[in-house]
Amino acid sequence: MILFAAAIFVAGCASEKPLPPDWQAKPAVSATQPNKINVPPPVKTNLPPAKPIAPVTTWIPLAQWAAQHHLGKPRRIADSPVATYSISSTNGTMTLEIGSREASWNGIQVALGFAPELIDGEISLYGVDLQKNLQPLLCAPAISFPQSNRVIVIDPGHGGSNVGTHSALDGRFEKEFTLDVALRLKPLLETNGWTVFLTRSTDEDFANSNRVTFADEHHADVFISLHFNATATRDPNTGGIETYCVTPRGMPSTMTRGYSDPWLANLPANEFDEPSLQLAVKIQSALVRATGLEDRGVCRARFMTVLQGQHRPAILVEAGYLSNPEEAKKIESADYRQKISETIAEALK
Repeated sequence: MILFAAAIFVAGCASEKPLPPDWQAKPAVSATQPNKINVPPPVKTNLPPAKPIAPVTTWIPLAQWAAQHHLGKPRRIADSPVATYSISSTNGTMTLEIGSREASWNGIQVALGFAPELIDGEISLYGVDLQKNLQPLLCAPAISFPQSNRVIVIDPGHGGSNVGTHSALDGRFEKEFTLDVALRLKPLLETNGWTVFLTRSTDEDFANSNRVTFADEHHADVFISLHFNATATRDPNTGGIETYCVTPRGMPSTMTRGYSDPWLANLPANEFDEPSLQLAVKIQSALVRATGLEDRGVCRARFMTVLQGQHRPAILVEAGYLSNPEEAKKIESADYRQKISETIAEALK
Protein backbone atom coordinates (compact mmCIF):
# COMPACT_ATOMS: atom_id res chain seq x y z
CA MET A 1 0.00 0.00 0.00
CA ILE A 2 1.55 3.23 -1.08
CA LEU A 3 1.66 5.87 1.59
CA PHE A 4 1.86 9.25 0.13
CA ALA A 5 2.08 12.70 1.60
CA ALA A 6 2.98 16.13 0.65
CA ALA A 7 2.84 19.03 2.90
CA ILE A 8 4.76 22.18 3.21
CA PHE A 9 5.85 25.21 4.98
CA VAL A 10 5.85 27.20 1.77
CA ALA A 11 7.61 26.11 -1.38
CA GLY A 12 7.13 29.26 -3.28
CA CYS A 13 4.63 30.90 -1.00
CA ALA A 14 6.73 33.92 -0.27
CA SER A 15 6.46 36.14 2.74
CA GLU A 16 7.27 39.83 2.54
CA LYS A 17 10.65 39.26 4.23
CA PRO A 18 13.69 39.21 1.94
CA LEU A 19 14.52 35.71 0.82
CA PRO A 20 17.65 34.14 -0.65
CA PRO A 21 18.23 34.34 -4.42
CA ASP A 22 17.24 30.72 -4.96
CA TRP A 23 13.76 31.66 -3.78
CA GLN A 24 13.43 34.72 -5.99
CA ALA A 25 14.16 33.10 -9.31
CA LYS A 26 14.02 29.78 -11.09
CA PRO A 27 15.39 26.88 -9.04
CA ALA A 28 19.15 26.63 -9.25
CA VAL A 29 19.16 24.22 -12.18
CA SER A 30 19.91 26.26 -15.26
CA ALA A 31 20.97 24.98 -18.66
CA THR A 32 23.22 28.01 -19.06
CA GLN A 33 24.83 28.08 -15.64
CA PRO A 34 27.26 25.29 -14.72
CA ASN A 35 26.81 23.59 -11.39
CA LYS A 36 28.44 25.72 -8.67
CA ILE A 37 27.97 23.29 -5.78
CA ASN A 38 31.14 22.15 -4.04
CA VAL A 39 30.82 18.55 -5.17
CA PRO A 40 33.63 16.03 -4.73
CA PRO A 41 35.80 16.03 -7.87
CA PRO A 42 35.17 13.37 -10.52
CA VAL A 43 37.11 10.19 -9.83
CA LYS A 44 37.60 7.51 -12.45
CA THR A 45 36.36 4.13 -11.27
CA ASN A 46 36.12 0.68 -12.81
CA LEU A 47 33.89 -0.56 -10.02
CA PRO A 48 30.26 -1.25 -10.84
CA PRO A 49 27.69 0.89 -9.02
CA ALA A 50 26.93 -0.79 -5.73
CA LYS A 51 23.48 -1.25 -4.26
CA PRO A 52 23.99 -0.08 -0.67
CA ILE A 53 21.47 1.67 1.51
CA ALA A 54 23.87 4.58 1.84
CA PRO A 55 24.18 7.03 -1.08
CA VAL A 56 26.58 6.06 -3.86
CA THR A 57 29.28 8.74 -3.74
CA THR A 58 31.41 7.98 -6.79
CA TRP A 59 31.24 9.26 -10.35
CA ILE A 60 30.02 6.50 -12.66
CA PRO A 61 30.04 6.39 -16.48
CA LEU A 62 26.42 6.46 -17.65
CA ALA A 63 27.11 3.80 -20.28
CA GLN A 64 28.41 1.44 -17.59
CA TRP A 65 25.36 2.04 -15.42
CA ALA A 66 23.04 1.58 -18.40
CA ALA A 67 24.60 -1.76 -19.30
CA GLN A 68 24.21 -3.04 -15.75
CA HIS A 69 20.54 -2.08 -15.86
CA HIS A 70 19.98 -3.65 -19.29
CA LEU A 71 19.41 -0.31 -21.00
CA GLY A 72 20.70 0.92 -24.32
CA LYS A 73 23.77 3.11 -24.49
CA PRO A 74 23.31 6.86 -23.91
CA ARG A 75 23.21 8.82 -27.17
CA ARG A 76 24.91 12.13 -27.77
CA ILE A 77 22.13 14.18 -29.37
CA ALA A 78 23.65 17.68 -29.47
CA ASP A 79 27.02 19.42 -29.20
CA SER A 80 25.86 23.03 -29.03
CA PRO A 81 25.41 25.06 -26.92
CA VAL A 82 26.55 22.19 -24.65
CA ALA A 83 27.03 18.46 -25.06
CA THR A 84 23.63 16.83 -24.56
CA TYR A 85 22.84 13.14 -24.11
CA SER A 86 19.71 11.03 -23.90
CA ILE A 87 19.08 7.62 -22.39
CA SER A 88 15.85 5.66 -22.82
CA SER A 89 13.92 2.72 -21.45
CA THR A 90 10.39 1.45 -21.99
CA ASN A 91 9.37 3.99 -19.32
CA GLY A 92 10.58 7.02 -21.27
CA THR A 93 13.59 9.19 -22.07
CA MET A 94 15.92 11.22 -19.86
CA THR A 95 17.90 14.08 -21.42
CA LEU A 96 21.05 15.36 -19.70
CA GLU A 97 23.40 18.27 -20.37
CA ILE A 98 27.06 18.41 -19.38
CA GLY A 99 27.51 21.03 -16.66
CA SER A 100 23.79 21.46 -15.91
CA ARG A 101 21.70 20.23 -12.99
CA GLU A 102 18.60 20.56 -15.13
CA ALA A 103 17.54 17.26 -16.73
CA SER A 104 14.41 16.46 -18.71
CA TRP A 105 12.23 13.39 -18.24
CA ASN A 106 9.71 12.89 -21.06
CA GLY A 107 9.78 16.66 -21.58
CA ILE A 108 9.38 17.59 -17.89
CA GLN A 109 12.26 19.23 -16.00
CA VAL A 110 13.76 17.23 -13.15
CA ALA A 111 16.44 18.73 -10.90
CA LEU A 112 19.59 16.69 -10.46
CA GLY A 113 21.75 16.87 -7.38
CA PHE A 114 24.98 17.30 -9.37
CA ALA A 115 25.73 18.36 -12.93
CA PRO A 116 26.92 15.54 -15.24
CA GLU A 117 30.62 15.61 -16.14
CA LEU A 118 32.67 14.38 -19.07
CA ILE A 119 35.32 11.97 -17.73
CA ASP A 120 37.66 10.39 -20.27
CA GLY A 121 35.23 11.44 -22.97
CA GLU A 122 32.24 9.69 -21.35
CA ILE A 123 29.24 11.30 -19.70
CA SER A 124 29.39 10.40 -16.02
CA LEU A 125 26.92 11.01 -13.21
CA TYR A 126 27.33 11.20 -9.47
CA GLY A 127 26.11 7.93 -7.98
CA VAL A 128 23.30 9.38 -5.88
CA ASP A 129 21.70 10.88 -9.01
CA LEU A 130 21.72 7.49 -10.71
CA GLN A 131 20.30 5.98 -7.54
CA LYS A 132 17.62 8.54 -6.78
CA ASN A 133 16.74 10.21 -10.08
CA LEU A 134 17.49 7.96 -13.05
CA GLN A 135 16.77 4.55 -11.58
CA PRO A 136 13.25 5.35 -10.26
CA LEU A 137 12.23 6.86 -13.59
CA LEU A 138 14.04 4.67 -16.12
CA CYS A 139 14.03 1.30 -14.36
CA ALA A 140 11.37 1.07 -11.64
CA PRO A 141 7.75 0.09 -12.23
CA ALA A 142 5.42 3.07 -12.51
CA ILE A 143 3.80 4.28 -9.32
CA SER A 144 0.58 2.46 -8.51
CA PHE A 145 -2.11 2.94 -5.91
CA PRO A 146 -4.12 0.52 -3.76
CA GLN A 147 -7.10 -0.87 -5.63
CA SER A 148 -9.31 -0.80 -2.55
CA ASN A 149 -9.39 0.99 0.79
CA ARG A 150 -7.07 3.65 -0.60
CA VAL A 151 -6.75 6.79 1.49
CA ILE A 152 -5.46 10.19 0.45
CA VAL A 153 -4.91 13.30 2.54
CA ILE A 154 -5.16 16.60 0.68
CA ASP A 155 -3.56 19.54 2.44
CA PRO A 156 -4.83 23.01 1.48
CA GLY A 157 -1.79 25.15 2.31
CA HIS A 158 -1.97 27.85 4.99
CA GLY A 159 -5.21 28.90 6.72
CA GLY A 160 -6.35 31.25 9.46
CA SER A 161 -3.69 33.79 10.40
CA ASN A 162 -1.23 31.94 8.15
CA VAL A 163 -2.50 33.56 4.96
CA GLY A 164 0.27 32.58 2.54
CA THR A 165 1.10 34.94 -0.28
CA HIS A 166 -1.38 37.31 -1.95
CA SER A 167 -2.70 38.06 -5.42
CA ALA A 168 -1.07 40.77 -7.51
CA LEU A 169 -4.55 41.75 -8.71
CA ASP A 170 -6.50 42.51 -5.56
CA GLY A 171 -4.57 41.17 -2.57
CA ARG A 172 -6.69 38.05 -2.03
CA PHE A 173 -4.84 35.46 0.01
CA GLU A 174 -3.37 32.16 -1.11
CA LYS A 175 -5.16 30.31 1.71
CA GLU A 176 -8.51 31.00 0.02
CA PHE A 177 -7.51 29.48 -3.31
CA THR A 178 -5.80 26.38 -1.90
CA LEU A 179 -8.90 25.56 0.15
CA ASP A 180 -11.17 26.02 -2.87
CA VAL A 181 -9.06 23.63 -4.97
CA ALA A 182 -9.09 21.03 -2.19
CA LEU A 183 -12.87 21.25 -1.79
CA ARG A 184 -13.28 20.77 -5.55
CA LEU A 185 -10.79 17.90 -5.62
CA LYS A 186 -12.31 15.89 -2.78
CA PRO A 187 -15.52 14.71 -4.54
CA LEU A 188 -13.63 13.99 -7.76
CA LEU A 189 -11.23 11.69 -5.94
CA GLU A 190 -14.08 10.03 -4.05
CA THR A 191 -15.73 9.26 -7.37
CA ASN A 192 -12.51 7.51 -8.36
CA GLY A 193 -12.56 5.28 -5.29
CA TRP A 194 -10.41 7.25 -2.84
CA THR A 195 -11.25 7.89 0.79
CA VAL A 196 -10.35 11.56 1.11
CA PHE A 197 -9.45 13.59 4.19
CA LEU A 198 -8.64 17.30 4.13
CA THR A 199 -6.25 18.73 6.72
CA ARG A 200 -8.64 21.69 6.87
CA SER A 201 -12.05 22.29 5.35
CA THR A 202 -12.50 25.83 6.69
CA ASP A 203 -10.32 28.91 7.14
CA GLU A 204 -8.46 27.65 10.18
CA ASP A 205 -4.83 27.72 11.25
CA PHE A 206 -3.17 24.32 11.30
CA ALA A 207 0.46 23.75 12.30
CA ASN A 208 2.62 22.02 9.73
CA SER A 209 3.66 19.31 12.18
CA ASN A 210 -0.02 18.61 12.84
CA ARG A 211 -0.54 18.02 9.11
CA VAL A 212 1.96 15.18 9.30
CA THR A 213 0.27 13.77 12.39
CA PHE A 214 -3.10 14.08 10.64
CA ALA A 215 -1.84 11.91 7.77
CA ASP A 216 -0.51 9.33 10.24
CA GLU A 217 -3.77 9.20 12.15
CA HIS A 218 -5.77 8.65 8.96
CA HIS A 219 -3.37 5.99 7.63
CA ALA A 220 -2.91 7.91 4.40
CA ASP A 221 -1.57 6.17 1.32
CA VAL A 222 -0.99 9.50 -0.42
CA PHE A 223 -0.49 13.05 0.81
CA ILE A 224 -0.52 16.13 -1.45
CA SER A 225 -0.09 19.70 -0.25
CA LEU A 226 -1.61 22.42 -2.44
CA HIS A 227 -0.06 25.87 -2.80
CA PHE A 228 0.31 28.87 -5.07
CA ASN A 229 3.61 30.59 -5.57
CA ALA A 230 5.16 34.07 -5.41
CA THR A 231 8.59 35.63 -5.64
CA ALA A 232 9.97 37.62 -2.73
CA THR A 233 10.40 40.61 -5.04
CA ARG A 234 6.86 40.25 -6.47
CA ASP A 235 8.43 39.91 -9.92
CA PRO A 236 5.48 40.07 -12.35
CA ASN A 237 7.31 38.08 -15.03
CA THR A 238 8.14 34.93 -13.09
CA GLY A 239 5.54 32.22 -13.49
CA GLY A 240 4.84 28.56 -13.98
CA ILE A 241 4.20 25.33 -12.12
CA GLU A 242 6.59 23.38 -9.94
CA THR A 243 6.30 20.34 -7.73
CA TYR A 244 8.48 19.45 -4.73
CA CYS A 245 9.46 16.25 -3.02
CA VAL A 246 11.93 15.75 -0.20
CA THR A 247 15.64 15.76 -1.05
CA PRO A 248 17.26 12.31 -1.00
CA ARG A 249 20.07 11.60 1.43
CA GLY A 250 23.45 12.57 -0.01
CA MET A 251 22.08 15.16 -2.43
CA PRO A 252 21.92 18.97 -2.19
CA SER A 253 18.49 20.57 -2.40
CA THR A 254 17.45 22.75 -5.31
CA MET A 255 15.82 25.18 -2.88
CA THR A 256 16.81 25.89 0.74
CA ARG A 257 15.18 29.25 1.51
CA GLY A 258 18.21 30.04 3.66
CA TYR A 259 17.83 27.00 5.91
CA SER A 260 20.70 24.58 6.47
CA ASP A 261 20.79 21.69 4.02
CA PRO A 262 22.42 18.68 5.73
CA TRP A 263 23.13 16.32 2.85
CA LEU A 264 23.47 13.24 5.05
CA ALA A 265 20.24 13.77 6.98
CA ASN A 266 18.05 10.68 6.86
CA LEU A 267 14.47 11.94 7.03
CA PRO A 268 11.38 9.74 7.47
CA ALA A 269 10.15 10.69 4.00
CA ASN A 270 13.38 9.42 2.42
CA GLU A 271 12.02 5.90 2.77
CA PHE A 272 9.63 6.87 -0.03
CA ASP A 273 12.01 8.71 -2.35
CA GLU A 274 11.13 6.63 -5.42
CA PRO A 275 7.32 6.85 -5.35
CA SER A 276 7.48 10.49 -4.27
CA LEU A 277 9.56 11.36 -7.33
CA GLN A 278 7.34 9.31 -9.61
CA LEU A 279 4.22 10.97 -8.26
CA ALA A 280 5.76 14.44 -8.49
CA VAL A 281 6.64 13.85 -12.15
CA LYS A 282 3.17 12.48 -12.86
CA ILE A 283 1.36 15.46 -11.31
CA GLN A 284 3.78 18.06 -12.71
CA SER A 285 3.45 16.66 -16.22
CA ALA A 286 -0.35 16.57 -16.06
CA LEU A 287 -0.66 20.13 -14.74
CA VAL A 288 1.77 21.61 -17.26
CA ARG A 289 -0.11 19.98 -20.12
CA ALA A 290 -3.53 21.00 -18.81
CA THR A 291 -2.73 24.63 -17.95
CA GLY A 292 -0.15 25.56 -20.58
CA LEU A 293 1.93 27.33 -17.92
CA GLU A 294 5.73 27.18 -17.85
CA ASP A 295 7.26 23.96 -16.58
CA ARG A 296 9.47 24.96 -13.65
CA GLY A 297 10.17 21.35 -12.92
CA VAL A 298 10.24 18.75 -10.19
CA CYS A 299 12.45 20.17 -7.45
CA ARG A 300 13.93 19.01 -4.16
CA ALA A 301 13.66 20.60 -0.71
CA ARG A 302 14.72 19.33 2.68
CA PHE A 303 13.56 22.06 5.09
CA MET A 304 9.77 21.73 4.67
CA THR A 305 8.29 20.30 7.86
CA VAL A 306 5.32 18.73 6.15
CA LEU A 307 7.56 16.86 3.71
CA GLN A 308 10.30 15.89 6.17
CA GLY A 309 8.21 13.91 8.60
CA GLN A 310 5.89 12.03 6.28
CA HIS A 311 5.82 8.25 6.63
CA ARG A 312 4.56 7.92 3.09
CA PRO A 313 5.44 9.35 -0.32
CA ALA A 314 4.79 13.09 -0.27
CA ILE A 315 4.72 16.00 -2.68
CA LEU A 316 3.93 19.69 -2.63
CA VAL A 317 2.38 21.36 -5.68
CA GLU A 318 2.80 25.04 -6.59
CA ALA A 319 0.07 25.54 -9.20
CA GLY A 320 0.95 29.03 -10.45
CA TYR A 321 2.30 32.40 -9.33
CA LEU A 322 0.03 34.86 -7.54
CA SER A 323 2.76 37.49 -7.95
CA ASN A 324 2.35 37.22 -11.74
CA PRO A 325 -0.72 39.28 -12.77
CA GLU A 326 -1.62 37.02 -15.69
CA GLU A 327 -1.39 33.88 -13.59
CA ALA A 328 -3.14 35.55 -10.66
CA LYS A 329 -6.07 36.24 -13.00
CA LYS A 330 -6.21 32.56 -13.88
CA ILE A 331 -5.93 31.45 -10.24
CA GLU A 332 -8.77 33.78 -9.26
CA SER A 333 -10.93 32.07 -11.91
CA ALA A 334 -13.13 29.24 -10.66
CA ASP A 335 -12.69 27.53 -14.04
CA TYR A 336 -8.91 27.40 -13.59
CA ARG A 337 -9.18 26.01 -10.07
CA GLN A 338 -11.64 23.40 -11.34
CA LYS A 339 -9.16 22.46 -14.07
CA ILE A 340 -6.41 21.98 -11.49
CA SER A 341 -8.70 19.75 -9.43
CA GLU A 342 -9.80 17.66 -12.40
CA THR A 343 -6.22 17.27 -13.63
CA ILE A 344 -4.92 16.02 -10.29
CA ALA A 345 -7.87 13.65 -9.91
CA GLU A 346 -7.32 12.22 -13.38
CA ALA A 347 -3.59 11.76 -12.73
CA LEU A 348 -4.38 9.79 -9.56
CA LYS A 349 -6.72 7.29 -11.21
